[in-house]
Amino acid sequence: MADAENPLLGEITCGSLMQKLQEIWDEVGESYEERDKMLLQIEQECLDVYKRKVEQAANSRAQLLQVLSDAKLELSTLVSALGDKSSVGIPEKASETIKEQLAAIAPALERLWKQKEERVKEFSDVRSQIQKICGEIAGNGSEQTGALVVDESDLSLKKLDEYQVKLKELQKEKSDRLNKVLEFVSTVHDLCAVLGMDFFSTITEVHPSLGDSTGVQSKSISNDTLSRLAKTVSALNEDKKQRLHKLQELATQLIDLWNLMDTPEEERRLFDHVTCNSSALVDKVTVPGALALDLIEQAEVEVDRLDKLKSSRMKEIALKRQLELEKIFASVHIEIDPEAAREKIMALIDSGNVEPTELLADMDNQIMKAKEEALSRKEILDRVEKWMSACEEESWLEDYNRDENRYNASRGAHLNLKRAEKARILVNKIPGMVDTLVAKTQAWEEDRGISFMYDGVPLLAMLDEYAMLRQEREEEKRRLRGQKKVSEQQNMEQETAFGSRLSPVRPAGPKKVVGPRANGGANGTPSRRLSLNANQHGNRSAGKDGKRDSMKLAAPANIVTVSKEDAASHVSRTDSVPASP
Repeated sequence: MADAENPLLGEITCGSLMQKLQEIWDEVGESYEERDKMLLQIEQECLDVYKRKVEQAANSRAQLLQVLSDAKLELSTLVSALGDKSSVGIPEKASETIKEQLAAIAPALERLWKQKEERVKEFSDVRSQIQKICGEIAGNGSEQTGALVVDESDLSLKKLDEYQVKLKELQKEKSDRLNKVLEFVSTVHDLCAVLGMDFFSTITEVHPSLGDSTGVQSKSISNDTLSRLAKTVSALNEDKKQRLHKLQELATQLIDLWNLMDTPEEERRLFDHVTCNSSALVDKVTVPGALALDLIEQAEVEVDRLDKLKSSRMKEIALKRQLELEKIFASVHIEIDPEAAREKIMALIDSGNVEPTELLADMDNQIMKAKEEALSRKEILDRVEKWMSACEEESWLEDYNRDENRYNASRGAHLNLKRAEKARILVNKIPGMVDTLVAKTQAWEEDRGISFMYDGVPLLAMLDEYAMLRQEREEEKRRLRGQKKVSEQQNMEQETAFGSRLSPVRPAGPKKVVGPRANGGANGTPSRRLSLNANQHGNRSAGKDGKRDSMKLAAPANIVTVSKEDAASHVSRTDSVPASP
């Protein structure tokens, strides 16, 4: 009951409080003036509270408006920087209250901040790569330190694409430069291998990173590195060219010295690695160590050794050349004075007035001319050989015809008969052989302006002598046939007178013409032999092959040869040209 009577325990309102205040005043007996004064004070205090609350609400609204304005500005700045308004979900229309507007902008701002962070990171990555490659190209890549400042006022995709395009261009340039560097490094490696140089020390002198085999991307690609690599390659190529030129000179000297001293093939093979590049182009020399300094020094030592050896063997080498020259002249029946030639060569070498190489070159030139001379005489000499062979057969046939037992059934008679048939055919061709040989010889002499000498005797004189002797032989045969007829007639008369026929006396045979390869003249007097072998007689009964085996250089078999004095008189009568050497 007491709680129900207590008014403070009821609902407290302004009216209930005022009523309670009136009751208290009535109970106290406050005057109305005091009461009005107290009420005015209470009213003023209430106004102050309201004012304070209004001011607080206004301040709160102003703050919210500022936040909203800042949010909108931030949103506008982010959208401008990112350059893509449609992708952030910005509200198109403003809401009714400030808080609703803030609530609508907040998610967009959050997304834009996140997008900005990602975009800044992308820009930073691209810019850092660009800066790194530019530093590598400039040659100061290792000096790029500190964080990269990104311009956040323009983070648009267009700007990012521009940086990415620039990055790709730089990456391509880096790749091209790296390939060029690797190409230079490979060239330096190959050149160092050919020149026998240390590749690592050579390449690290250009830049230390070029000797690093761990990673390709770590190699320097700066302008300075490329320039120094190009200079290094150029210097190595020039060194290679000079060394090859030097080695080729040494190889040429080696080959000349080998040929000069007839060095055996086994010794030459020891320097195949030198001579194999004697005519090679610079670009074709790729074998490792082919132009090493020790190899060039080795070749120089060998050239010096052969030069010293050449001086001691010069006489032997020169005599070999002279012997070769004598063999050529002997093979084509040209007479020379070998002893005088050898003495002259020895005197030249001993005097030291002529270089050995010049002397040998002159002898080689003589050998070449001798071979040309031999070639020009070959056709005529072949015909002389055939003529001599025919004369041998003619001589054999005469012996065969004088043999009374040639038709007996002895062993080998049928072979001799066949040979006689062939010999008769061949003998009938001798005049034609001689005519052709004379014509060829005269043409040769007219072409060269000298006489065609055969073992020191003019060939035309030999042929004229043979023709003269053949004519004498024919006259002798005719004389003997006449004597035979007279003898037979006398025998017939004696048989008639005495009643029985006497055995006819065999007349002497026709005077035999000595063949081209005999030693004597037709009258039995000795004459000069037309051969280098003056003591060769040869057996007429032997086969022609046996005669040739003993000495191919024999004089004709069926002709009395003439002396040099007779030959000279013959040449003067026939207006012949001077004799060959």
